Amino acid sequence: MHHVVVLALPRVVAFDLAIPAQIFGDLGGTAYRFTLCAPEPGPMPSTSGFDVTVGSGLEALNDADTVVVPGYAPLAPPDTRVLDAMRAASERGARMVSVCTGAFALAAAGLLDGRSATTHWMDAGDLARRYPAVMVDADLLYTSEPPVLTSAGFAAGIDLCLHLVRQDHGAEAAADIARRLVVPAHRDGGQAQYLTRAVSAEGTGMARVCEWALQHLEQPLTVNDLARRASVSPRTFARRFTAETGTTPLQWLIAQRLQSARRLLETTDLSVEEVAQKCGLGTAANLRLHLARDAGTTPTAYRRAFRPRRSPG
Repeated sequence: MHHVVVLALPRVVAFDLAIPAQIFGDLGGTAYRFTLCAPEPGPMPSTSGFDVTVGSGLEALNDADTVVVPGYAPLAPPDTRVLDAMRAASERGARMVSVCTGAFALAAAGLLDGRSATTHWMDAGDLARRYPAVMVDADLLYTSEPPVLTSAGFAAGIDLCLHLVRQDHGAEAAADIARRLVVPAHRDGGQAQYLTRAVSAEGTGMARVCEWALQHLEQPLTVNDLARRASVSPRTFARRFTAETGTTPLQWLIAQRLQSARRLLETTDLSVEEVAQKCGLGTAANLRLHLARDAGTTPTAYRRAFRPRRSPG
């Protein structure tokens, strides 16, 4: 029986811990043996304000087939004993998995060096800065470069754990667990659809021009139009705009139009074509193209995922 060991670090994220416990423990049936361990057995503080009682210490990693590290906070490297135990498990051939910010522990142990990895989009930049040998991709729901796998924030851990079941026992087994969890067996798109990407120009000399542009997004605005509004040449405008906002005028316009499109998809019944026209992207095809590049999803899928459901009647 495949032995899954979840390594809970101090101030473990309870939601991240519950995902592998539910999938490999409660729902794993006879396919998996599940063990929860920690650096020290006993009460383990969580980020949710309650303690988790852990019965096993690091010795549980000695015969683990899969080690799952849930998120934890703060994101300081675990102590040497933990890092050594993780490395030993990996060297012995165990599959190493992280949920959310558990990737920081894998990275601290050197297990992500030279590999693609992801974590919660809010922490991805920090992971990349702390561990430059790791190829961080904040847009992915999970990465799968066996024997090391990482997931993005919170519920993306469900996607990764179902992926592991699919690898181990096939699509039908994963689909059965997904049905019991009342979640999709596979989600389209990536973490990028959940990011806030607005580019601000507040407090800069370009703020007034940007404010005007936001009120006229439905118009076919160009850099020349914005430059005329600022009473400077297009070349001077582009140079100043990039210096003050950190992005080009065209990139800023696209970002604001996509932000507007997201709001319209979330809050109105407008067709995809009408949303594209109102936000200045012109056509439904153009909106689909930019939303796919930015968020890895389609307008219809985005609306389905983020529009509040109405109560019957």
